[in-house]
Amino acid sequence: MSSDEKPAAPRSLAEALRARDDASLAALLRSRPDLITPVPTDLTQLATRAGTRASVVRALERLDRFAQQTAQALAVAGDPATYGELLGLMASDARDPVVAAALPRALGTLREQALVWGGDDRLRLVRTARELLAPSPQHPSPTGLGPTVREAAAGMSPGRIQEIVTTAGLPSTHDSVSAVASLTDLFTDRERMSALLAGLPADSLEVLERLVWGPPYGQVTPDPAPRLRRLLDRGLLLPTAPGTVVLPREAALHLRAGRAHRAPEPVPPAVEAAATHRPQVVDATAAGQAYTALTTVEELLRDWDEGGPNVLRAGGLSVRDLKRTAVALDVPEPVAAFWVELAYAAGLLASDGEDDERYAATPAHDEWLERPAAERWAHLAAAWLAATRTAGLIGGRDAKDRTLSALGPGLDRSAAPEVRHRVLTLLAGLPQGAAPAGESVLARLRWEHPPREPRQEDDLRGRLARWTLSEAELLGVTGRGALSAHGRALLGASAPAPAEAEPAPGKTPAGEAGRGPAARAKAATDAAGAAPASPGDKLPVHKHHRPEGTPGIPGAPAPRSPATPVSPFSPTAPASAASADEQAAAARVLAPLLPEPLDHVLLQADLTAVAPGPLWRPLAETLGVLADVESKGGATVYRFTPASVRRALDAGRTASDLHAFLTAHSRTPVPQPLAYLIDDVARRHGHLRVGAASAYLRCDDDALLNEILADKRSAGLRLRRLAPTVLAAQADPATLLEGLRAMGYAPAAESAAGDVLITRAHSHRTPPRTAPDPVPEGPPTPDATLLSAAIRAIRAGDLASTAPRKPTAATREDGELPRTGSAETLATMQAAVLTGEALWIGYVNAEGAASQRVIAPIRVEGGFVTAYDHTADEVRTYPLHRVTGVAELADDQP
Repeated sequence: MSSDEKPAAPRSLAEALRARDDASLAALLRSRPDLITPVPTDLTQLATRAGTRASVVRALERLDRFAQQTAQALAVAGDPATYGELLGLMASDARDPVVAAALPRALGTLREQALVWGGDDRLRLVRTARELLAPSPQHPSPTGLGPTVREAAAGMSPGRIQEIVTTAGLPSTHDSVSAVASLTDLFTDRERMSALLAGLPADSLEVLERLVWGPPYGQVTPDPAPRLRRLLDRGLLLPTAPGTVVLPREAALHLRAGRAHRAPEPVPPAVEAAATHRPQVVDATAAGQAYTALTTVEELLRDWDEGGPNVLRAGGLSVRDLKRTAVALDVPEPVAAFWVELAYAAGLLASDGEDDERYAATPAHDEWLERPAAERWAHLAAAWLAATRTAGLIGGRDAKDRTLSALGPGLDRSAAPEVRHRVLTLLAGLPQGAAPAGESVLARLRWEHPPREPRQEDDLRGRLARWTLSEAELLGVTGRGALSAHGRALLGASAPAPAEAEPAPGKTPAGEAGRGPAARAKAATDAAGAAPASPGDKLPVHKHHRPEGTPGIPGAPAPRSPATPVSPFSPTAPASAASADEQAAAARVLAPLLPEPLDHVLLQADLTAVAPGPLWRPLAETLGVLADVESKGGATVYRFTPASVRRALDAGRTASDLHAFLTAHSRTPVPQPLAYLIDDVARRHGHLRVGAASAYLRCDDDALLNEILADKRSAGLRLRRLAPTVLAAQADPATLLEGLRAMGYAPAAESAAGDVLITRAHSHRTPPRTAPDPVPEGPPTPDATLLSAAIRAIRAGDLASTAPRKPTAATREDGELPRTGSAETLATMQAAVLTGEALWIGYVNAEGAASQRVIAPIRVEGGFVTAYDHTADEVRTYPLHRVTGVAELADDQP
């Protein structure tokens, strides 16, 4: 073929694919990964697979709205259609410049995904796509168009067709085919069609106006009104069934000025900003909520430290346990479900797998706690981005009408990671500090990935987007609706350096570590809103460190110096949409904005302690044993009671330990009432001793035992005296301990040797568990290595199936591989070894599967041929008895 000759137009999709280069094939396989599972043997098989219904439906659903509209327009155009015809359907007779400018991109997308093939003069929609998108009574077209004149008149009598042609002012014809063609020419001729419509009264035109944008079908009576009769006589309405008429496609397109869609959408709707805040305010608010997220997850896992709720038989968390968890976290139940699912997705929570199965923290949780706060948050945020489990579905019903429970089955939605990432990317495209209007985000997503039903506004992806916006705010990825600096870093977007002017607003939530997440979030927002008007106005920041020489806390871990290196967290978390570098970058941006933990409280004379901010973890853990949390407001308030002090003594603390602890960690003197309370409880603690008889009670003070026996409240314990200092009970030691404590005493348990037993909570951990793997949507996107290997294999297989062969006596007219005898096969192989020529062979493997290959024989011996297989792109050895036939390739082939 000379350089001036144009390549022949492809006659099929396979030929169109054969003309593509490797980069174009790679783009096709990357956008439609189902085509590569398994790898096709040649381009003909690839084209066949690209035209299957399931694959075409999946490809159409992933198109943006304008590309879908373009495909829908091609489905109502001629087959084949020209680019000019398509442009008229999309841009109307007026040739809308915006639509005309966007059409090449949409058509290029359809071509890239092998939904359209052919040149601009012969555009063909894949047959399956045309069947899916073409109008039919059962499946109306999104364009609102009906059948063509030829399709609608297929069941009409020849006489009736001739009557319509005559009434429309056309000459009669000798057959129905030419009559239908004449009527079609009339409806597609703008001038003659305008003249035909001009002769109709207004009431008839009103009927056409109601049908023009669809649906194009209407009902008529056996004796239609005059306004309908005029339309029926001229073929502007054609009968399709008894009592049903339709507006022909050609007439509708004339009334629409040639436009297939009422409102083409060539440009995606812009994401509008609903409000704009200073970036420092956004980052401070988001950082406050990020700290709240960390404390909430820690509080959840601390609540389940000794073993959480039982696992339902069908899997998941019961409604009652979810309510209890919500009360413990001081959040609504849907928010509690989100935190539970987040901890599970991050690999911090799992079922223990025991006979009495229940949920508990994983060993990875202990390692996670040792990491810096910013890194812990980045790990949670990355797990949230990649998780396919969707907390927003909890409480709904599945396909079998079963309730979906937290941590239960049926919560995976493969589109969730993609929607989350896309929503945050749209937020990243706004100016810093801009919070989007929620509806504009949803409109943009609906344009990029339209729902299956045109009027389906509340589809799954729309709900996922709404949940993403609310969950991102809960997690601290956004602040006041705008994407934060650390959120941008998590996405890999450009993140501004943390402002030095306003670290204080980010630390304002430090005084709120003890209250409920909802209250803390509101306080963080309020604090951010009260930030200085200019970056130069700083609020005072106080950093508190544990003084040297402070008495240690018995049983508490030693404080870790900020300079102490922390071993990396074991990679048991799920694969994340955010890379390790992006997580590290997000942690670096967030770290300066997080409040630093405090090492002190403020003791008050009313037996309370006020924590003005988040406490150093060992301090918070010890204080949680010694006192009860009374309120979670602007500062956490702890109350000391006899029961709470006794709890600390039961855990192995002594009175001197408690006095030293409070002295070291209080910025105010220890109030005298609190000191008296500790000494009084400690003096009485252990005065009574409970052991196992079933249970016994002993005390050196027989008067105290007499007092207990005389107390009516002890009747349920069924005590009797064994000796002046010993009472026996018909209750177990635990029940006896609880009963005496309810009576106001402070007994202590003792061992068989008479030693006091220290009751300290034991942490319950699951065996090592990995976080749940995200459930992908269809086959995963192939990487570059797989694409390269697949394209080589497809090209080689295509060469084997299409390479020209030399004509031989055994060559069959249908082009199939000739059948050759074993002697001829052996001779041809040996000759090819000497000449270095390539051969075309048929081969049947051990499983009986037949294939054809192009090989270059290297050696023939022992009943085997060793050859370079162009199909497999490697050297292989084949048994000669499995070669069904052989033929030489044409001279111009390799």
